[in-house]
Amino acid sequence: MREPVDHKLAVLLGGAAREARQRLGLTQSDVAERMGMAMEVYSRMERGKMLPRAQTLRRLCDVLQVSADTLLGVGRSGAPVPLVSKKTPREDPVELRRMTRKLRELEPAQLRAVSRVVNAVVTVMPRPGAPAAVSRPARKRRATG
Repeated sequence: MREPVDHKLAVLLGGAAREARQRLGLTQSDVAERMGMAMEVYSRMERGKMLPRAQTLRRLCDVLQVSADTLLGVGRSGAPVPLVSKKTPREDPVELRRMTRKLRELEPAQLRAVSRVVNAVVTVMPRPGAPAAVSRPARKRRATG
């Protein structure tokens, strides 16, 4: 018995979305967050269990930086097609987005501790190519009473 065309299309689109996502070094969660949808919904789409609506397909093309033709398996090339849309701001690296999600889960005291560690690391390890920071004497804490 033949599979319904919609199922074949959903599997094709899901595979193309997975390839594009992996090419960009994104997680399913990253893509879902950028699209404003639940990760579980995006996961179902990528596994070929559902087809997106036209609006969602357009957002998916923007996020994955591919044409709708590529996701739908239309045309002769599977290569990403540059989108002619408004210029997008520079994206944060994947690792920074993952860390940000983790930081949102912390309690205020934990967040302050992480902030101190990050500030110490940034002070001790300057960015590559940046001039070395001039060391300053450590600040003394005021006694609280």
